[in-house]
Amino acid sequence: MSNCAIVGINWGDEGKGRMVDLLTEDYDVVVRYQGGGNAGHTVMNEKGKFALHLLPSGIFREGVANVLGNGVAVDCENLWTEIQDVVSKGVSITPENLKISDRASLLLPWHRDLDNLEEARLADKKYGSTKQGIAPFYSDKYQKKTVLAGELLYPAKLWEHLEGILEWKNLTLEKVYGAKPYTMEDLRSWFADFGEKIKPFVCDTSAFLRGAQAEGKKMLFEAQLGSLRDLDYGIYPYTTSSNPIAAYAPVGSGLPSVKIDEIVGVVKAYSSCVGEGPFTCEWFGEKAEKLREAGNEYGAKTGRPRRVGPIDLVATRYGVECQGATNIALTKLDVLSYLDEIPICARYELDGRETDQFPFPAVLADARPVETAMPGWKCDISGVRRWEDLPQAARDYVEYVEKAIGCRIGYVSVGPERDAIILR
Repeated sequence: MSNCAIVGINWGDEGKGRMVDLLTEDYDVVVRYQGGGNAGHTVMNEKGKFALHLLPSGIFREGVANVLGNGVAVDCENLWTEIQDVVSKGVSITPENLKISDRASLLLPWHRDLDNLEEARLADKKYGSTKQGIAPFYSDKYQKKTVLAGELLYPAKLWEHLEGILEWKNLTLEKVYGAKPYTMEDLRSWFADFGEKIKPFVCDTSAFLRGAQAEGKKMLFEAQLGSLRDLDYGIYPYTTSSNPIAAYAPVGSGLPSVKIDEIVGVVKAYSSCVGEGPFTCEWFGEKAEKLREAGNEYGAKTGRPRRVGPIDLVATRYGVECQGATNIALTKLDVLSYLDEIPICARYELDGRETDQFPFPAVLADARPVETAMPGWKCDISGVRRWEDLPQAARDYVEYVEKAIGCRIGYVSVGPERDAIILR
């Protein structure tokens, strides 16, 4: 496979980072094509454990070029903090292995302010934002009120542009929310602290990617979150503000002509969700807490306890269709080893009838799970590396899920480490 996208099938947090880290061994370029610092990819390798939020997960592989595409919300402040953390653990980050699209827009300090102010205004009707400024950022981008990273290379143009945006943005901060306005001095100080630090990484990444394509280099496209958080196809309005689906990769990466040869969809062996919105298969109480503890289900960005439940075949099948997945990586199978029976949300009940179809967002909250179960294996499988060495009950479970979602499961993860993987 020459070009591959690794995407989330469900609500995010499926384990995409560990799969990108694993598969980048076979790739020359890794491109993050959407989203911002509002979610995390946890990666464990010989260099340690990392929670990446903006850096592409190929940053740990020597010789791999990592690109933040034009579809990404570039948060200079968080990105620089993340770069420093990774470098402190012995990872080299230079303009040779990290490139930021000059056409990517910059997330500015007021975007986080507005995110917090709006969530506070919504009160008990809030959308569950991580308060990293993502929704205000993308709103501004589509209103053509953002600064492009490339403007860092042209300071006179940058300040002229910012003055016009500042006047407009202060109207919202002061008149709508009664918040403190920003000054040009505030912005100059912020850009000196953070904009100047990421400036060496900014370049024409589209030209770089076209060159890599012409040379026949293999590219891996990395998404944030999952199908059910997609702005157009997810559980609207409880979605992110960008498009995590693989179809957006050519646009958000900066290489519209690229052909994606394989789409690896990542699915957790059970369900987890951070944030608000309908979550049909959700468990509560003691059984939820046991699964949460077994899987260490706490948000990589927020630290919030994730909502958990059994694998949801209705939502997963829908996510596979949205992504056009050609291969599935099933992660965290080892976490289920404590269970006597493995629960499965096989169907939904809606309006008194069972259905296999994922409902329209407006009625999704009315759906109820229809559960079944399969025998558990009750033994530690984290050391297994060959399919035939898995307990029969574990193999039966994987094959059941594979048939139900209509896509081959080619990877089975039994731990967070790079080598804790079974290839089928």
